[in-house]
Amino acid sequence: MLRIGFFIPEFPGQTHIFLWRERQALAELGVEAQLVSTRRPPRAIASHSWAAEAQGQTRYLMPVSGPALAGILAELLRAPAGTLRALGALLRAEAPGGPKQRLRLLALLAMGAQLKRIAREGGWTHVHVHSCADSANIAMFAERLGGPGYSLTLHGPTLDGYGPNQRQKWRHARFATIISRLLMGVAQRDIGDDLPPVVNIAPMGVDLAQIRRSTPWQPPAPGEPLRIFSCGRLNAVKGHDHLIETVRLLRAQGIDARLEIAGEDEQGGSGYHRQIDALIAEKGLGDAVTLLGAVGEARVREGLENAHVFALASLNEGIAVAIMEAMAMEMPVVVTDVGGNHELITSGRDAILVPAEAPAAMAAEIARLHADPEEARRLAQASRARVAADFHHRRSAQAVADGLARTVPGAAEAMGAARPTAAPASAAAAGA
Repeated sequence: MLRIGFFIPEFPGQTHIFLWRERQALAELGVEAQLVSTRRPPRAIASHSWAAEAQGQTRYLMPVSGPALAGILAELLRAPAGTLRALGALLRAEAPGGPKQRLRLLALLAMGAQLKRIAREGGWTHVHVHSCADSANIAMFAERLGGPGYSLTLHGPTLDGYGPNQRQKWRHARFATIISRLLMGVAQRDIGDDLPPVVNIAPMGVDLAQIRRSTPWQPPAPGEPLRIFSCGRLNAVKGHDHLIETVRLLRAQGIDARLEIAGEDEQGGSGYHRQIDALIAEKGLGDAVTLLGAVGEARVREGLENAHVFALASLNEGIAVAIMEAMAMEMPVVVTDVGGNHELITSGRDAILVPAEAPAAMAAEIARLHADPEEARRLAQASRARVAADFHHRRSAQAVADGLARTVPGAAEAMGAARPTAAPASAAAAGA
């Protein structure tokens, strides 16, 4: 069994169910992924049934206590050559904020020392980082200090949203996984020669054994409201304001549309949630739109099972796991054609894509499916097959395991017979 660190910022958050599953799939491939995180998430968004178990298994770098500070100092003094190498990386880092950003990077270097110590105590030969933001800087500094090597997963929907110093983060990584061909093109353009030697393309995925209907999908009965379900954190990029306008347009056409949105803002309800509340009130949709907040996977599955349509009006995406889960539940899906969604969906064959920021177009497609239940049923039946073919939850774990086997000394032997026999698509193989 190969033991590594599995570094996820603010774990377990509301969007982290696929990472929990990926970790379980890695165990089947001979990789013991021990959890480490920056800090605990706000309590309001740690909503999963397994959240307490996950927090109990996770080492957190913050807040930093007195003993932790002493440990950081001891780690920096332990290997002076590594400390000088890390300070050199800090001085060469892209820091558009000037001296203030350098001080921030110094704090991340200190957390890198803490991560190095935790890795040594845990016997980790490697750290896989599910972020290209500050966590990647921390892992990079830990490696420069003489700690374990690291790898990255780029989730998107963009690269620039993960902050500066990207080239240095990628330059020192052993390998990377990227969730879509679209993002691979972005990384090749923006990172160029600093990409690591091994880059696998593998989408996130869903566990089809757990996500399935208990009864076949049915259209609304005569006189029954049209129930629409959406799932996504309350953030402007998710386009919930456009989806709410879609509901208003449907109701103006005489369709009794009702919308539930599962998800919370990053502040646990005190941020963008309030703007959405105000918008619902402004449009007079208080009886038609329900904000569920952060809910567990059982409640999400219940919402999908009871809905007639899944809709998501994102302005950008990597490839949304929420869309995969809806398709796995064999239901009609109408979402925006943004980011890598077109790599998951062939519009009209297994789901419907509409332009972003176009509530009228989304309303028209939902109204069309409402008027043609047989077409809606056909799409529902095709949707699960699409996910089963290429978006099962083991693909991303296989990509990480493949990267480990190809770049970490002794990893293939430690993983033994459980290692994947076929590598996921690489940058070269995909023609990205």
